[in-house]
Amino acid sequence: MQKLVLQQNKTPQTTSTIRLTFNMPDIDELLPTLKEGDFAILYGSQTVTSLLSQLCVRAHLPAEQGGIESKTVFIDAAKSSTLYNITQTAELQQLDPQEIREQIQPFRAYTAYRLHFLIMEQLEQIIKTVNVKLVAISNIMYPFLTENIDDQEAKMAYNQIMNYLSNFAKKHNIIIVATNLPSENDIRNSMLQEITTAKANIILRHTKTPYTSEIELEKHPSYMLGVMDFNYENKTLTDFCFKN
Repeated sequence: MQKLVLQQNKTPQTTSTIRLTFNMPDIDELLPTLKEGDFAILYGSQTVTSLLSQLCVRAHLPAEQGGIESKTVFIDAAKSSTLYNITQTAELQQLDPQEIREQIQPFRAYTAYRLHFLIMEQLEQIIKTVNVKLVAISNIMYPFLTENIDDQEAKMAYNQIMNYLSNFAKKHNIIIVATNLPSENDIRNSMLQEITTAKANIILRHTKTPYTSEIELEKHPSYMLGVMDFNYENKTLTDFCFKN
């Protein structure tokens, strides 16, 4: 059941041929598809890690199954468990985990400086070499929340990255999806989240309490914004396999 509508509905006008879906009814009701040129942020609880894994697996599927028949560039910015989750997701969907792993080009960038260099200086060549349609970045904000980089430098470097990715997705007609997880560094987290909201064209947030689990589309250039109850935790990913 939809709980709240925040913005008037607009019918998307696009001729895009690259369309990627979560294939999860609660999310698809709010965000029916990701398309070429989109730069999306998934943030909130640890559940967004599993949502990113779902997209990485589905990217490999043919278009008639909601995929984009593409390899994925996967950038791990926080020693995350996303690569393991991707393997788990493939197994739950009765896909060959080894085949899925072969479709993913992994990179690690655990410091702000390494992540900045990888994205700003290397990503374009990687895309040209691998020829992918999806770039997935796990916990992109994390390297900028450590004490190894001061507030001003973190703000400047993170802003550069976010601006670059926003333009990069459009320039190369690809989909970029990144996650952000909660941080104890509340002041800097809020500062960087403001940049995130300004630069990404799609913001999807998951909120979980002991009593509720909700998914909210906070920003989108054309779809209606709103909140849905999210029942993912009570199901396995096999509930969402191969549905169009």
